Amino acid sequence: MASTAHFSSMAELGRMIRKTRKAQQLTLADTAGLCGVSMRFLSELENGRDSCSIGRVIQVCQTLGIDLSATRRDGGEL
Repeated sequence: MASTAHFSSMAELGRMIRKTRKAQQLTLADTAGLCGVSMRFLSELENGRDSCSIGRVIQVCQTLGIDLSATRRDGGEL
């Protein structure tokens, strides 16, 4: 069963990514290689850097099996 977690900052997303990586027993180096990003980028992402490229963030999330979605807070259609 899939669980859902909401985040409202890059710091929260970074913590989610780190937790998922560690749960899969992957090192920073292994994960960076699997995702096609540098260890520096992955480290900055896990530490909540605000200026990370959204395309590369999505790439890391997809590799780790994290689905991102968007919803409007007011419940309206996107």
